[in-house]
Amino acid sequence: MIIKQRGFTLVEIFVSLGIGLALLAGVLSIFVGMKTTSKETSTSGELQENARFAISILSDDILKQDFWGDYTGTINSTILQSVPGSPSTDCVGAGLNNATFPGPVGNFRTLWGTTVVSKSMMGCIDDAKLQSDLIQLKRVISDPIAIPVANKFYLRTNLNDGAVFRGAGVAPIVNNSRTWEYQHHIYYIREESQGNNKVPVLMQGRLTNTMTFDPIIDGIEIIRFMYGVDNTGDGIVNGYISADNMTDALWNNADDTNVLAIKVYVVARSILPDHKYVNNNTYQIGDLSRTFNDNYRRLLLSSTITLYNAGVDTW
Repeated sequence: MIIKQRGFTLVEIFVSLGIGLALLAGVLSIFVGMKTTSKETSTSGELQENARFAISILSDDILKQDFWGDYTGTINSTILQSVPGSPSTDCVGAGLNNATFPGPVGNFRTLWGTTVVSKSMMGCIDDAKLQSDLIQLKRVISDPIAIPVANKFYLRTNLNDGAVFRGAGVAPIVNNSRTWEYQHHIYYIREESQGNNKVPVLMQGRLTNTMTFDPIIDGIEIIRFMYGVDNTGDGIVNGYISADNMTDALWNNADDTNVLAIKVYVVARSILPDHKYVNNNTYQIGDLSRTFNDNYRRLLLSSTITLYNAGVDTW
């Protein structure tokens, strides 16, 4: 008995292939869409994490600016029994008396900032990114210590006076005092090469026995500060001024003026470009407007910090 077998016709084969290709295209489209969405979500999460971390670090440090342990007044060389020589690498800002330790002439600047117009800044920085800000803060770390160590500087103080000394030296005698680690911090942006890509990085300068600099957060492209100034002596901020418009009198808290608050602006940028995305947005960074035309995603965050140690004689 002969059984006849029939195969698929050419039309049936082409119809089946067409249906299969349509299904495959649909699956691939969903896969590509999910992958793109996942990448965008990941990039957005990374931008938020980096920007919030930068805001947190800057805010925490600025909040404690000008804290001097048990001493109840404005720190300067006249109330200090001793001040050590400058560290081997000192960072000196603009104006009189703006090095790491108080000098004999002028008001000691425990807060100072500037807009970067040159890669070389303060005699200790040679890689600053232009068109961002730099800020420096001086204070003591908030917890007193019992035993100084050799590679750091300290402030030993009571309510009325004190002394700054190197941990490796002989500790000065200050009656009824406690000892606090002395700090000088600097924040700025630099760019690092990663292959053919330049990545902006938030840098921190920190005093040990010298000034040392370390990258702390990748992808931070711009930091900018607006300084809230009270120029009537009533303890209320009358306006916010950018670093490039601050004057010596404002930095020195002269003529009944004080910087009472700081607005911090942080622009975070994706590490790698996304060539399917064009960023031509305009970002309002304080008093500065910046428009980009590239393939990097960005996020702008801001925060306002009250300087609780400013404008008071005691706390």
